[in-house]
Amino acid sequence: MSERDSRAKGGSGTVSSAGGPEVRGSAAALPQEALEIAAGYAFGGPALDLGALLWDGRCLPDAQVRVPLPMLNRHGLVAGATGTGKTKTLQLIAEQLSAQGVPVFLADIKGDLSGVVAPGQSNDKVRSRAAEVHQDWAATGFPAEFYALGGIGHGIPVRATVTSFGPVLLSKVLGLNRTQEQSLGLIFHYADTKGLELVDLKDLRAVVAFLTSDEGKGELRNIGGLSTATAGVILRSLTAFEAQGMADFFGEPEFDTSGFLRTAPDGRGVVSVLELAAVRDRPQLFSTFLMWLLADLFHDLPEVGDADRPKLVFFFDEAHLLFDDASKAFLDSITQTVRLIRSKGVGVFFVTQTPKDVPADVLGQLGNRIQHALRAFTPDDQKALKATVKTFPNSAYDLEELLTGLGTGEAVVTVLSEKGAPTPVAATRLRAPESLMGPVAAGALEQAVTTSELYGRYAQAVDRESAYERLQSRGGKGPDEIREPRGGKGPDEIREPTGAADRGARQQEQPSVVEQVVGSGMFKSLARSVGTQIGREITRSLFGTARRRR
Repeated sequence: MSERDSRAKGGSGTVSSAGGPEVRGSAAALPQEALEIAAGYAFGGPALDLGALLWDGRCLPDAQVRVPLPMLNRHGLVAGATGTGKTKTLQLIAEQLSAQGVPVFLADIKGDLSGVVAPGQSNDKVRSRAAEVHQDWAATGFPAEFYALGGIGHGIPVRATVTSFGPVLLSKVLGLNRTQEQSLGLIFHYADTKGLELVDLKDLRAVVAFLTSDEGKGELRNIGGLSTATAGVILRSLTAFEAQGMADFFGEPEFDTSGFLRTAPDGRGVVSVLELAAVRDRPQLFSTFLMWLLADLFHDLPEVGDADRPKLVFFFDEAHLLFDDASKAFLDSITQTVRLIRSKGVGVFFVTQTPKDVPADVLGQLGNRIQHALRAFTPDDQKALKATVKTFPNSAYDLEELLTGLGTGEAVVTVLSEKGAPTPVAATRLRAPESLMGPVAAGALEQAVTTSELYGRYAQAVDRESAYERLQSRGGKGPDEIREPRGGKGPDEIREPTGAADRGARQQEQPSVVEQVVGSGMFKSLARSVGTQIGREITRSLFGTARRRR
């Protein structure tokens, strides 16, 4: 190993003046290489403080590693092996964003992020870490709301209608292949054009059953038809899905994602914590549901361009689950969403174990990187380590050695500067969160949920008349003669406009970029009207709910 490599090795250690320069009193005492790295993080505007630079095995508290607040909507990656401190890093970033008035969304896989609402507890480890990185630590709780998918767990129920979830995301949840997904898209298209609202799973099952019955099997003949075998697969998948307790996630009242964009009366951003511990054995469901939330936000929010701070920072935990076995069309939709949602003021951080879990096209959209330690026990681990090193800019560190030697709460960082250029790679000892590092007591969590102003709006599920009831009551009538639902939308609100003027107005109202973001390439072979309709369903534009809610 060269003398330069020997000096560049980062890792665990404490500050000491013995055998090296004094670094606590003056930045000028920093080694030249460390000074060059520290200069890359000397931002003039508002920024989040991540920690202090590690160099040659020592922590240099005068060299602070930071990320500019305006760059948080340029997306990011938090990666590292299990037990290396990723969750605490999320908590640290969420606290500082909240303190600067930026709302945050956190997916809580393990159930230990609820502590963000309560002041932290000082102990020897916290005091030692704060002293090492020159952190003025003070126990602080932050404003938070707690949610749970379908109400399974401790939180305000988050539900989506089947129509708003759309055929592409639903196909991924059900494990359908490409042909079956295309057929499901036709079923959604039929329901849309007939004004049959798919609120919950029994609505979808009723429409599938109707389209394979003697009465309804000719309805899709002109646009490809629906085979009995494919319909059978879809119905069996729905049955198995419900048998696993998944039906609760679909229904009304549907969650309005604008609730994630709130600030507290004191001006701090609200931290929205979605508890997923109760459903972590159903990873494909919650990862796809998180994608629906992102797509919904994209559709609802106006363009803001390059703002001085994000409107929301969204942390997408266990991100690899979203990409596993995903079709190219599905990945293209994700990539487009991530690329374009930045202009809506939303930053997205993917949280996973290694960068290779994230497709290259998506990884290329991520401007901020916090990489915790990696393990290299097996040949596959070694291969993943080498691949991770290649994703970083050129560095003064021996990254292969550094990434396997980082301690808990240490990470390799590179972010975008205020000018949008990558900062130098910096091994960093991270600050300690100021809120409770662990879950709050069950009683306190339950009280926080039930006293929320949103609880009364979403707590009780509603089962109003929709496709199932309308098809059950049709008697001998054809699909065009099915009566309109009581208390529902009128035909002008539900059905697709058929006149040329209506189509032109609708196309002007719905920017084509939305279709690019949520459309699926697999539907290009269908009629244009069918493909456009399916593409918009992922973000609920079919019923115009975003505009009505506003």
